Amino acid sequence: MLRAATVLRPIAAIAFAATLAGCGINSVPTAEETVKARWADVQNEYQRRSDLIPNLVSTVKAAGAQEKNILVEVTQARASANAVRVSPDELSDPAKVQQYERAQNTVTMSLQRLQEAYPELKSQGNYTTLMSQLEGTENRITIARRDYNGAVQDYNTTIRTFPAAVGAKIFYGAKPMTPFQATTPGAETAPTVNFGNAS
Repeated sequence: MLRAATVLRPIAAIAFAATLAGCGINSVPTAEETVKARWADVQNEYQRRSDLIPNLVSTVKAAGAQEKNILVEVTQARASANAVRVSPDELSDPAKVQQYERAQNTVTMSLQRLQEAYPELKSQGNYTTLMSQLEGTENRITIARRDYNGAVQDYNTTIRTFPAAVGAKIFYGAKPMTPFQATTPGAETAPTVNFGNAS
C-alpha cells in the first residue's frame, strides 16, 4: 500500500502540472510579456522620431526662418506627444492607447506639413538626411505597431480560448489588450503631397 502511494505521488504531480500548463499557467504570462515587449518597441521608435525632430527643426530654421509657424507647430506637437504616456499596465484601456496614438498622429501631420512647405530644402544635405531618417523611423514605427498588434492578437486569443482561458481568469484576471487602430479620420486614405509645382 505504501509502495503504491509512493508510485502514485509523482504521477499525480505530473498530471497536476500538465493540467496547470493546459490552463494557461505559462502561456498567459508569456503572451502578456510579449505584448509588453512589443509595446516597448513601439515607444522606442516614437522616441527615436522625437529625438530626431530637434535636429530637423534646427536645420530648417537655419534655411527658412520665414516659416516659423510650422516649426513651432512641429515643436509643440513633439512636446505634446512626449507628455502622453501609456504604461504596459494600461494597454487594456482603449482610451489611453487611442490618446497616445492621437498625440503621435499630430506629430506625423506636422512633419508632413513641414515637408510640403520646404521643397527647396531638399537640395540641402542635412535636411535630406534628416527627412530620410524620419522616413525610416516612420517605417520602423509601422513595423513596431504591426508587431505589437500581432502580439496583442496572440495574447487576446490565448486568454479567450480553452483551456488557457480558465487559467487566464482564475490566476491572472486577464483582460484583453488594445491594439493600435487608425484614429485619424481618413487615415485609410494616403495623404496628398503638393509641393506647389502642379500646373
